[in-house]
Formats: sequence, C-alpha cells, structure tokens
Amino acid sequence: MRLATIVNLGVKELHGLSRDPMLLVLVVYAFTLSVYSEATAMPETLNRAPIAIVDEDQSPLSARITSAFYPPYFVLPVIVTPAEMDQRMDAGLDAFALDIPPNFQRDVLAGRSPAIQLNVDATRMSQAFSGSGYVQTIVSDEVSAFAQRYRSFAAAPVDLVLRARFNPELNQAWFGSVMNVINNVTMLAIVLTGAALIREREHGTIEHLLVMPITPFEIMASKIWSMALVVLIASAFSLTIVIQGFLSVPIEGSIGLFLLGASLHLFATTSMGIFLAALAGSMPQFGLLMMLVLLPLHVLSGGMTPRESMPEVVQMIMLAAPNTHFVMLAQTILYRGGGFDIVWPQFLALMAIGTAFFLFALTRFRKSLK
Repeated sequence: MRLATIVNLGVKELHGLSRDPMLLVLVVYAFTLSVYSEATAMPETLNRAPIAIVDEDQSPLSARITSAFYPPYFVLPVIVTPAEMDQRMDAGLDAFALDIPPNFQRDVLAGRSPAIQLNVDATRMSQAFSGSGYVQTIVSDEVSAFAQRYRSFAAAPVDLVLRARFNPELNQAWFGSVMNVINNVTMLAIVLTGAALIREREHGTIEHLLVMPITPFEIMASKIWSMALVVLIASAFSLTIVIQGFLSVPIEGSIGLFLLGASLHLFATTSMGIFLAALAGSMPQFGLLMMLVLLPLHVLSGGMTPRESMPEVVQMIMLAAPNTHFVMLAQTILYRGGGFDIVWPQFLALMAIGTAFFLFALTRFRKSLK
C-alpha cells in the first residue's frame, strides 16, 4: 500500500465528483434546503386541524367551549347540525366533530357527569392521536373554570411541575433539523461512494486502473476518504451555518467531537456503499439496493422512534448497524452536551463495525474485479 497513490486517487475522485452536476446538487440540497425545510415547513403534530361542533345545549358553557378552539392547533370551529356532522365526516372535511348534548350546562351545575361525544377521523393518524388529548384537555379546562364560579374545588394534593430538558420550548425544529443532518450523512455516504465505483465501471476507467500497479485496497480506500471528506465538510457547514445560523438552533456539545464520531460512521457507511456498488451491475440496481438498506437504517436506528419501543429482537439486530450507534452518539453530543467520557462506547462500536464492513466490502470488491 502506498499512501501517495491513495491520496492521488482520492483527488481524482474529487475531480470526478466536481464534474457531476447532479451529485453536486444532491449534496448541496441535502445539507441546506432539505435541513431548512425539515425544520420550518414541517408542521407540528397538531396544526390547524378542522373541527366541527354540534351545539345542542345553546348555553353559556357550550359557547365558552366553542370559543376555546382557535389557531394554530385548530381552525375556527364550524357550527353544524347532527346530520351535517355525519356528512362532513364522511366527506373528510373535519378531523374532529364535537357533539355537546342538550342540558349539558344544567347537568354540570347539578354535579352530574354528562358525556360529550367526540367523533374522530382516525385516517388522519398523527392528528387523531394527539388531537383527541387536546380536545379533552380544552373541554375539561373550560368546564372546570366555568363550574368554579358556582362551587369551590379542593386543591390538588400534588402539584406536578414540568421541566423540559434539552428542548425547553418543545420546538420541533430543534429536533427535525439536526436529525435530518444525521440521516443525510448516512444517505450521502452510501450514494457518493457507490456512484463513484459505478461511474468507474460505466466509463471503463476501472480497467485502466487495474492494469496499473494499483491494488484494490488502494482503489477502495481512495474512494472512501474522498467521499467521506465531502460529506464531513457538508455536515459541518450545515450544522454551523444552516442550523446554528439561519435556524438559531443551539448546539449544546462539541461540533468537533461530533465530526470525529461522524468520521468513524462514514468509514462504515462508505464501505457499505462500496459493497452495494460491487453487488449492483448498474446505477438502477444500485438505487434499488439503496431503498432496501436505507429505509430500515433510518426507521430502526432510533432516530424516528426510541429503540426501547421496538421489539427486543429488532433492537439486538440493529446493534450491528452503524446508524444505531451514530444516532445515540449524535443526540448525546448535540442535544445533551455529552463529552467523550459518555460516548466512548459508541466510538468503539463504530470502529469495530467500520472495520468489519471495510474488510467485508474489500473482499466483495476484489471478487467483482475478477
């Protein structure tokens, strides 16, 4: 192995990437507009949900409940009849329909427990799950505030004080923007290295390299360091300029420590890209393989849902994936301000997984050249 050969071949890969406008646009978009839109354009779980109200009581309490629904969580309620409520739900015009029964205020003041019917369009999964809780809370608060004017309530024996750590404003942009960078690091690492190898095959330059005194190890290592460098620089730019600058999202930990962990992660994922490209015979086949690999990596790594909520078998299998350890490492550093004394197990895991993927990909790459 000659280090100068690896460096020169890597520089050649960077020149090749600079002449591929589509890949350049993908890199720029993934770490700029994609991150910005993920943080700003994606609405909260409940945002401007349409709601209709059937007011059969026509009382001050029912009017108070009706006026409690307003943007940004709900649009202004539409007052409808029971027949119109069913028609609007069938047509998909309303996500929620609240039916306030007759004599509702009288029953509340009499100390009874009247029921209010809430119809939910369960096909709107994200709004149906969280919106039902919002509606119940709003109705309960308004009824309690109204009833307190007529009789006193005993104070609650326990007062729950909420302390939201790491994201005190519960701002979804803080989570969405950083997680988008984390996911794009994996995606671009696989895409760029795989495309670089397939481009060599399509242009016929891989045969030119093989007749030179260059080993498969040097060819593979050059593609890994050059493409990993591009992704590393782009992710650093996105964290500092887009996330901290334009979005004003605070980064609690060390960006340098995160980039060090990202380098180990890139070592594993770029090797994975070489392996997939060695299996695929063309770019369309490589794209199909990517769909089979990237989706499980993103969904099951713990970035979208906590790993603890997954079956134990899935948790054990995903320990072999670099994404799992990278997501844990990145969230600990960027969100919680953790140092190396906390994330060193993830560093060791990424080194071991990266070495295994590299050796596995090198073996497959050598076989594909025969």
